[in-house]
Amino acid sequence: MKEILETIILNMVDNKEAVVITETLEERKASYVVKIAEADMGRIIGKQGKTAKAIRMIMKSVAGKEHKRIEVEFVN
Repeated sequence: MKEILETIILNMVDNKEAVVITETLEERKASYVVKIAEADMGRIIGKQGKTAKAIRMIMKSVAGKEHKRIEVEFVN
């Protein structure tokens, strides 16, 4: 799942070197903290958070196939 999230994020940002994805796996839950450059934060969040919501929805559908819950947090 981390590879899918990484692919989505890296194709959206300008500063690819600043992207750091921290993964925490539990038995039925996966948590991801995505650290990106402050200049790219607006691009990832989008207007009224629609882009961030869409990324989370894609990841939830991927996690659903593996019968897991997922949490994605964006920080700079």
